[in-house]
Amino acid sequence: MTGRELDAAGITDPDLRAAYARCRHLNARHGRTYFLATRLLPAGRRPAVHALYGFARWADDIVDDTGSAATPAERAAALSRLDRLLRRALTGGPADEPVVVALADTAARYAIEPAHFTDFMASMRADLTVTDYATYADLRTYMHGSAAVIGLQMLPVLGTVTARALAAPHAAALGVAFQLTNFLRDVGEDLDRGRIYLPADLLAAHAVHRDLLLWSRRTGRHDARITEALRAAEDLTRGVYREAEPGLAMLDPVARPCIRAAFLLYRNILDTIADDGYAVLHHRAVVPRRRRAAVAADGLVRVLAARLGARRTPAPVPRGTAALDVREPR
Repeated sequence: MTGRELDAAGITDPDLRAAYARCRHLNARHGRTYFLATRLLPAGRRPAVHALYGFARWADDIVDDTGSAATPAERAAALSRLDRLLRRALTGGPADEPVVVALADTAARYAIEPAHFTDFMASMRADLTVTDYATYADLRTYMHGSAAVIGLQMLPVLGTVTARALAAPHAAALGVAFQLTNFLRDVGEDLDRGRIYLPADLLAAHAVHRDLLLWSRRTGRHDARITEALRAAEDLTRGVYREAEPGLAMLDPVARPCIRAAFLLYRNILDTIADDGYAVLHHRAVVPRRRRAAVAADGLVRVLAARLGARRTPAPVPRGTAALDVREPR
């Protein structure tokens, strides 16, 4: 993490700076699309976003640590330990894990509701034992904790021009849209882990079941029934993006370009999946670099315009944070 970001956020303690730097590293390594969008935020708000993402990534890595010798029981124990550290840190206690230290500091600075983290951990625990979801309603219950609350955690950091309660449903929907996109993009990799996140009722409507998906994954062969099911999942996901989109205009103007860029970049993954013939069981869909660059360039223009406006009309500084940096992002 650049010193300028930490300075702008008013983070001066060396250990705390190191904790935030760890979170930024996790974001840069694992969340390329989201990391790119985060660069469009004012420097002082980026560390908080890195902390929120870094913690989520840390927990997810524990659950998905199938590449190591860790047994399911050992992964469950590691997740329980993380949960204990989190609960202690959120109430002002010590934590010996840098990612948890940074998260607790962010939660305190922005007065983020602790229940959002409790709900997140509940969904992480579900991933240790649940391998599929019978209905879309069941999946939405899981995604409340795994995705919707991420959007709700972000709202205090981003800021809004309306009452936060009005923006909250759209922020939650955007978290769900991003996760549904990931589920569709990663359906093959998740199948390798024994999981199917696409709801069984959606798949069954097109005569698709686990054995058929495994056959396609194993042989590399296509099946029209799978293609239609994946197209239906794409349509479902686009509907959630439509639920989320009105919330973009409710965000603080200086934060809006970041989330708009993330919105476009993630939605472009759906375009790439469709253009590639829904071959996600065989390889991961990757948004072309030129498309990513175009979104980033547009976002930069919007950032500069928003920050020029912010110079003329200074925005209130969130409680416990330093004044926002209005220079061009580096």
